[in-house]
Amino acid sequence: MQLHYDSEGDGPLVVLLHGFPESRRSWKRQLPALAHAGFRAVAPDLRGYGDSPKPKGADAYVMTEIVGDVAELIESLSSVPVVVVGHDWGAVTAWNLAMMRPELVRKLVIINVPHPAAIARELGRSTKQKLKLLYQLFFQLPLLPELFMRLFGRILLHRAGRFTPEETAEYRKEWRTALTPMLHYYRALKKSRGMMRKLFRRIDLPTLILWGEREPVFLPSTLEDMGEWVTDVRVERIARAGHFAQRDQPEEVTRLLIDFAATPATALPPRR
Repeated sequence: MQLHYDSEGDGPLVVLLHGFPESRRSWKRQLPALAHAGFRAVAPDLRGYGDSPKPKGADAYVMTEIVGDVAELIESLSSVPVVVVGHDWGAVTAWNLAMMRPELVRKLVIINVPHPAAIARELGRSTKQKLKLLYQLFFQLPLLPELFMRLFGRILLHRAGRFTPEETAEYRKEWRTALTPMLHYYRALKKSRGMMRKLFRRIDLPTLILWGEREPVFLPSTLEDMGEWVTDVRVERIARAGHFAQRDQPEEVTRLLIDFAATPATALPPRR
């Protein structure tokens, strides 16, 4: 599937994957900074979002399909492994891309989403974590989530991160056609988890986790023993930032991202 994307700059490729309920616009502060730092920054609309195709039915939004879209995009844009950055559903996609197609990824940057295996572990041992994820069950219901987002989506954005009135209006306009596809990510979640759990494997790529310390959904314990699943991992905690850390503290997130991604293009290894 051909994803729509924004692109700025020339140089080694950095692919930025957004989450719910945003679109490629999530990265508008990072794209010019990455371009200025000598990278080509590409921010796609994931399947179902923004100006990308919106196939019908929840089965079209299982994680293997989402990962396949991003892999196809990377292969079309670069002949060498790239830096992949993900937030929210984009982070889930990035984790799974690194496990399924590691030859496409040079470095991995994750914002406020634990490794999927860590989430599964906490769900098995923490009632508090289960309660914090109950909203996912609501989003799997028919019709009601669409109604909720139409009525309260603006309030949700204002409480979730630093969304300007103009950004909120842009997203609400996109939701006219994207709401149901966006929610299908949650409706496909049970099937996605079953498929991806079989693919869990150790990630041997340099990985940076940027963690807004005001994260409202995932417990800090989900970051424990991260080395069990990621060989080379660093966690940077960001004060005064919540789940949308790239919005809450854009300068700090962008600085950490650029510092981590910075590698001369000539040093990039060819794909195996």
